[in-house]
Amino acid sequence: MTEPIVSTLRVRIGQEEAHYGGNLVEGARVLKLFGDIVTEVAIITDGDEGLFVGYDKIEFLAPVHAGDFLEVTGTVTRIGTTSRTVALEARKVIASRYDDTPSGADVLDEPVLVVRAVGTTVVPVKNSRGPRGKGHTA
Repeated sequence: MTEPIVSTLRVRIGQEEAHYGGNLVEGARVLKLFGDIVTEVAIITDGDEGLFVGYDKIEFLAPVHAGDFLEVTGTVTRIGTTSRTVALEARKVIASRYDDTPSGADVLDEPVLVVRAVGTTVVPVKNSRGPRGKGHTA
């Protein structure tokens, strides 16, 4: 059995990304992170950044605030001839606590799922550099 293809990143959402009252961050910020994950998946599978062609589903499940830390993960669920389907999740692992102190934050005992989606990327045949990318050694 082959190992699943997974990409993960962890990022702090900066104060400059607060868009709404109460330091609330717009959902599109998480979708940008999903785009980075899908780009890495295409590089892993094909040695090319590919083209993110769309989402099958997006669910915004909990708010994201400036100062929160998110862990974003994508797992390949299907590999077609030129397409790769990726299950995406963003979880809050550290929550800002500006309500408590100006620079307060809490490490969460249990991460909070904030956004879940399914996305598809396509790597044109002419751009693909073979299965799992050129120079892949695993």
